[in-house]
Amino acid sequence: MRIIAGSARGRRLEAPPGRDTRPTLDRVRENLFNILQPRIAEARVLDLFAGSGALSLEALSRGAALAVLGDRDRGALAAERKNIEALGFQDRARVIPGDWRRTAALLQREGARFDLIFLDPPYAMRDLTEVTHALRELAAEDARIIVEHEAKAEIVTAPGFEKLDERRWGFCGMSFYRLAAEGRSEV
Repeated sequence: MRIIAGSARGRRLEAPPGRDTRPTLDRVRENLFNILQPRIAEARVLDLFAGSGALSLEALSRGAALAVLGDRDRGALAAERKNIEALGFQDRARVIPGDWRRTAALLQREGARFDLIFLDPPYAMRDLTEVTHALRELAAEDARIIVEHEAKAEIVTAPGFEKLDERRWGFCGMSFYRLAAEGRSEV
């Protein structure tokens, strides 16, 4: 696994040990970031269920302003920290240990807002109603929420989320959402 493009192009990423984390394949990340490229410059990125951090670190390499990575797995957290340091992104990346609820609550208290939000939960987690509901206060105006999932899976979100697109690459699917205007937080 490596960074595909940008300032850290070609640099290798460490993946957490074991089978609990499923790193996003290079070809999938390449296609995903080709789609997202117009939105990356100076973007604020949230990467929940971050694993190795490959998605948010790719965004930083391509010009995102900052990234917050959240995960509860100790191996994933260690890999994220090593990758951030190896790439020299310590000044633009923050790791928050704990599950998505803890991460979202902390960021909500801080008043954080994000332009790109990556969700890469375990493939068995298809009902993201609670997760997406928590994102209402974290999504900047016109933010994009990108969910990685099993290609054939139907993902359930909280009401008020509008699916913009869905792509499939082999076993992997990516769904692109935004918060519909009536569902956006006025905070």
